Amino acid sequence: MHYKQAYKPPTLTVDAVLFQLVDDQLMVLLTRRAEEPFKGEWALPGGYSPEGQTTIQALASIVKRKVGLDITADLRYIEQLYTFDTIARDPRGHAVSVTYMGCGYAITTVGGSQFAEWHPVDQLPTLAYDHADIIAYARERLSAKLAYTNAAMGLLDKKFTLSQLQTVYEAVLGRELDKRNFRKKFLNLELIRETSEVWKGGAHRPAKLYAFNSDSPETLSRSFD
Repeated sequence: MHYKQAYKPPTLTVDAVLFQLVDDQLMVLLTRRAEEPFKGEWALPGGYSPEGQTTIQALASIVKRKVGLDITADLRYIEQLYTFDTIARDPRGHAVSVTYMGCGYAITTVGGSQFAEWHPVDQLPTLAYDHADIIAYARERLSAKLAYTNAAMGLLDKKFTLSQLQTVYEAVLGRELDKRNFRKKFLNLELIRETSEVWKGGAHRPAKLYAFNSDSPETLSRSFD
């Protein structure tokens, strides 16, 4: 087969949708772009995926350099989300983004070469590229995974109360849940175990602390819903 034009591959990039809860709100980490295109606008941490590295290796290097996070040490959960390849998503030319989604707990240190902040997913500023759509897709994926996996562990401390667990579900799903019904259904899944410790924070009486049975991704035998 003869081509009329020389083959020109699209640019390969990686992006990170990083979630955590702050004051019971689901937040996503954004960086302020220092260069064109979209100079001064907010965007997901990301960059070019170079030859000789897998996309997850490239992502780890970029996230560490740009926002000062170690995706292995600072995140409790990470997975490859989707490959976004809309032709016109980057004004500089066809760019394919292999995007990852990660969840962390109580991440306080954000540094690196770019200015970065946590933003509520329900109150996002104007975003560069198609990053608003990517964040919406990531939240939908995370919401779905709460129904059939132990993904909630990524947004919690290793030991937590049932109220804190419910807060994670409500923040991700964007709606309130009935307390009694939530506890009954979740405990029936046998995903967590009661520990011998109690949480003494706040004005309420001490609450039992629980832990997930596994720190690795686990699929449920039946849906939480």
